[in-house]
Amino acid sequence: MPVASFVRARRILSILLLFAIVIGGSGQTARALDRAAKFNEPREAAAHGVRLEQQRKWRDAIQLYKKALKDWPENEHLSYGLRRAQFQFSIERRYTDRTFREELLKLSRHEAQLLFSDVLEKIQSRFVDPISTTSIVAHGTESLWLALSNPKFLDENLFGVDSKQVAEFRSQLQRDYWNKPVTYRDSARRLIDEIADKAERQLGLDSTAVVLEYVFAACNCLDDYSNVLSPGRLADLYNNIEGEFVGIGIVMEAEVGRGLSLLGVLPESPAAEQGLRPGDYIIRIDGADCRYLGTDEAAGLLTGREGSQVKLEVQAGDESDRRTVVCTRREVQVKSIPVAKILDTEQGIGYIQMTGFQKSSAVELDMALNRLRRQGMKSLIWDLRGNPGGLLTAAVEVLDRFIDDGTLVSTRGRTADQNFTYSAHRPGTWDIPLVLLIDGNSASASEIVAGAVRDHGRGEIVGRQSFGKWSVQSIYPARNGTGLRLTTAKFYSPDGHSHSKIGVKPDVVIELDEDDAFRRPVADVDVENDRDVQAALRLLGGTPIYTLR
Repeated sequence: MPVASFVRARRILSILLLFAIVIGGSGQTARALDRAAKFNEPREAAAHGVRLEQQRKWRDAIQLYKKALKDWPENEHLSYGLRRAQFQFSIERRYTDRTFREELLKLSRHEAQLLFSDVLEKIQSRFVDPISTTSIVAHGTESLWLALSNPKFLDENLFGVDSKQVAEFRSQLQRDYWNKPVTYRDSARRLIDEIADKAERQLGLDSTAVVLEYVFAACNCLDDYSNVLSPGRLADLYNNIEGEFVGIGIVMEAEVGRGLSLLGVLPESPAAEQGLRPGDYIIRIDGADCRYLGTDEAAGLLTGREGSQVKLEVQAGDESDRRTVVCTRREVQVKSIPVAKILDTEQGIGYIQMTGFQKSSAVELDMALNRLRRQGMKSLIWDLRGNPGGLLTAAVEVLDRFIDDGTLVSTRGRTADQNFTYSAHRPGTWDIPLVLLIDGNSASASEIVAGAVRDHGRGEIVGRQSFGKWSVQSIYPARNGTGLRLTTAKFYSPDGHSHSKIGVKPDVVIELDEDDAFRRPVADVDVENDRDVQAALRLLGGTPIYTLR
């Protein structure tokens, strides 16, 4: 999604956030893979994953490897395939990031080395588990080795260089530097300088590009939620937290050959005002064909300053139905509660859909609850399906509206400042019957809510098992406008449980077939076809708890 590039005050924020774009493709892609790829043995899955990698379909490959690893969790070929595809995807994203190319690649080697030292120091002092310098440097060497086979990296840095020379240098990296022990930070800098000198001498590869692979791969040896952020990615993250950005107000996913699929159009946005709808495809941006661009590349074309215009050629489901619209970019407010309404006037059953946990969430929730109360609300369905998380403080604040006493969540980290217990406060508590909706994409802050509702017996939970991300990330500013998102603590439910990699299991499980998976409308609720909502309505109407199949 296009975002603003304004400068934020430097600060450290504790967040619980899962970025879907880092871990795989869209729901449509995942379902297509599920239908098309049924493997009888891991070798078949690994071979298919390699074919996807050869086609540079990194996100599809990531989804495939993850799915196959559920069936064969100990298979080394699948595990390394996943790792390889994730690293290549990260490299490709870097080289489609305008701020990386235009700002960071222009640093001197010395400036890039200072950035590496900054990142190294923060990882070793702040990450939740101790990490050796050898491991961090080794992952940088591996990333450079992979980058030397990545077309975008090669086009940017080594266009026209003999492929045999590149292959020989890659072999040299494996032979002389693979997992080479590095004891001290100064020795890490000297080793990277040595490799950069050889790359420059043998290939003509700019030394800054080499050092930056070590910078951005430094978190590859950590967990899935820690990474180095370019200036653009850091701005994106702050925009998510603030709930605002400059753009046209769409949620999109690139589909090769078709264009940018609109997964959602934000209410009252420039795109909505021009009649764009979910299911439309953008095929040209300011005259440039975008049907074969990746999501990040297309986002770069859509990004611009406030008040500027972008011309879009849009295609609906019928290929003959094409139209051209002009959108003026402006600040778009992203509400964390796009829907709050009464679903059953007779029983007084309210419904609140919360899509994220941001700074405004508690205020939005108070306004929604008071409005629903005036409309006769006596009980509530709280929908956290597809909610990837957000601010830890926002999760605590909204949860405090429904629990009057005791612990809400606790965090434990490597340093004392990461150990904290958050408690409920009686004033302002809503004592109404509650049903919570979750699914496999309810993560982090959503799971804080689910864990507390479960442990306090505050309501029933309906849907499917949550994602299983029970860790806290902190954002640290770094040199040259970059940032570092590091896992600094793990969180625990009021009874001391961690559901990491497991998730919270609902009281009422609604099993959905892969082909019949329900896609909730953006900023709407389809009561008639939403089986989760139907189950919640039955519960609040006095229907006994049971598992629907």
